[in-house]
Amino acid sequence: MAAAVMHFQLREYRIEDGRLEDFVQEWRELVLPLRLSMGFSVFGPWVEEEEGSRFVCVVGYDGDIRAADEAYSSSPERHSMEPDPARLVADIRQVWLEAP
Repeated sequence: MAAAVMHFQLREYRIEDGRLEDFVQEWRELVLPLRLSMGFSVFGPWVEEEEGSRFVCVVGYDGDIRAADEAYSSSPERHSMEPDPARLVADIRQVWLEAP
């Protein structure tokens, strides 16, 4: 049986002005544990406060990352997050990364 291949997604968020610290705290307490429990690897986060409160992380998954991401996004645990860190996101950029 062939080993699964790790696939990645770059996730970059612009957070509402003055709310980056709140977002990072909620992401670490709510989003990160759920991602890890669902088999994702998470690299980062990194922040850039000078250029519009940016938050960046890379999410990896051994196997079909798109299906796993859909399962994460539609999970009852994700929908029941309170407070929902997504409320602080002003803009999002997601890039599926493929090995050359």
